[in-house]
Amino acid sequence: MATKKSAQKPNVSAEELKEYYREMLLIRRFEEKAGQLYGMGLIGGFCHLYIGQEAVVVGLEAAADDGDKRVTSYRDHGHMLACGMDPNGVMAELTGREGGLSKGKGGSMHMFSKEKHFYGGHGIVGAQVPLGAGLAFSDKYKGNDRVTFAYFGDGAANQGQVYETYNMAQLWELPVVFVIENNQYAMGTSVSRSTKSPALWKRGEAYGIAGEEVDGMNVLSVKEAGERAVAHCRAGKGPYILEVKTYRYRGHSMSDPAKYRTRDEVQKMRDERDPIEQVRDMLLTGKHASEEDLKAIDKEIKEIVNESAEFAKTSPEPALEELWTDIYA
Repeated sequence: MATKKSAQKPNVSAEELKEYYREMLLIRRFEEKAGQLYGMGLIGGFCHLYIGQEAVVVGLEAAADDGDKRVTSYRDHGHMLACGMDPNGVMAELTGREGGLSKGKGGSMHMFSKEKHFYGGHGIVGAQVPLGAGLAFSDKYKGNDRVTFAYFGDGAANQGQVYETYNMAQLWELPVVFVIENNQYAMGTSVSRSTKSPALWKRGEAYGIAGEEVDGMNVLSVKEAGERAVAHCRAGKGPYILEVKTYRYRGHSMSDPAKYRTRDEVQKMRDERDPIEQVRDMLLTGKHASEEDLKAIDKEIKEIVNESAEFAKTSPEPALEELWTDIYA
């Protein structure tokens, strides 16, 4: 039942292509700024950057409709920005400030937005996967034609709860897209050292779940595969697995020096496969945008990111009384 499709570039307009460039650049510049603020001591705790993986979430959000849901793990800033959450609120949350989207109490790994149907980054490896199926169960029960994207990494793909969720999702034909963001390294362990399965998406075959492997460095390939997955779910055919082959340029978190791979490996990926540069080249060679157009987008993004950092720095820390809100007892 599982299938592997050949990647074909879908037709998109020049405006759509520019929007993908803008969204990916926003994530890239935002994450670079977050890294700077972490280095300055303004972001505490853990901070996992999405640099290099931008095409995954931008491509899948292009395939989503209003009301579709998403849930992910701790590397979550890109997902928040791609679904339209306010950069000021995201950055203020990273710095633990009152103006943050979770009032400064969630930090980097635990932000939510009911308005944008973003059900959080989650710090426990693989824990978000059954939650994603639960969100999809709710939509199936209500009969509202919505789809949930449950993101997890290649490391989480070895967690038992993922396969318990596969079983229930297929049994109940839930409208959930399981997105494996395979960035080649689970923390510091390469996929080749952590699993004998050459294709993680094929593990769904045991449950009869359809799926495919996708070039996660190409936003158009991701969008096309996302549209197939979403159509499958909306047609009532149950879950779908997308193994999106991507790559993170930075370490697992800000405290990771990433000595388990060579600088040459990372630089080769940057030079040859960078998702943002690919779209930039498409825009310029196809004469869909000029250098001046792209400079204007770059300038706009820089202003948005600088404003978010300034907002975060000037937003006050939560009052002590905030410790007693949003709790059950």
